[in-house]
Amino acid sequence: MKYFLILAFALSFIIPVNVQEQSKSSTTTFYLIRHAEKDKSDETNRNPNLTEAGKTRAENWSKVFENIDFDAVYSTNYNRTRQTAEPTSKKQELEIQSYDPRNLYSEEFSEATLGKTVLIVGHSNTTPAFVNAIIGEKKYEDMNHHDNGSLYIVTISEGSKIDQVLKIN
Repeated sequence: MKYFLILAFALSFIIPVNVQEQSKSSTTTFYLIRHAEKDKSDETNRNPNLTEAGKTRAENWSKVFENIDFDAVYSTNYNRTRQTAEPTSKKQELEIQSYDPRNLYSEEFSEATLGKTVLIVGHSNTTPAFVNAIIGEKKYEDMNHHDNGSLYIVTISEGSKIDQVLKIN
């Protein structure tokens, strides 16, 4: 009887942890941002780097995200998006993974990110388009070309999708 009580007592601490872990793993959260300020001095350059202001913003994004434990960081394969993602990926010790901006939120991407917390860095047109693809409706228009501070957050839990946009300056 004594061992039964000890076992019951021990299980009372283990079961709530398992329930919490199952709940967490069934929730997927996406944080989507546009790349920081890019160098516009050469209009023919289709793959510019970030300006000093852009590098500062990228570092500031990493501070905004410092209390979020990302499982993955995704970026398009352009200098400006990768450079925006880099400070956060380095602090979180994650490798930046590439995604194809012409194939947003595919079934493969959905499965790879299921139950995870993910940062996605894109462009003024792909970031809202990605959000629209995740939520399954055309809710967000292309971003203003001067908007480098919008943060889209989409949470999927038990089939329910919640989306919001925050302005971070």
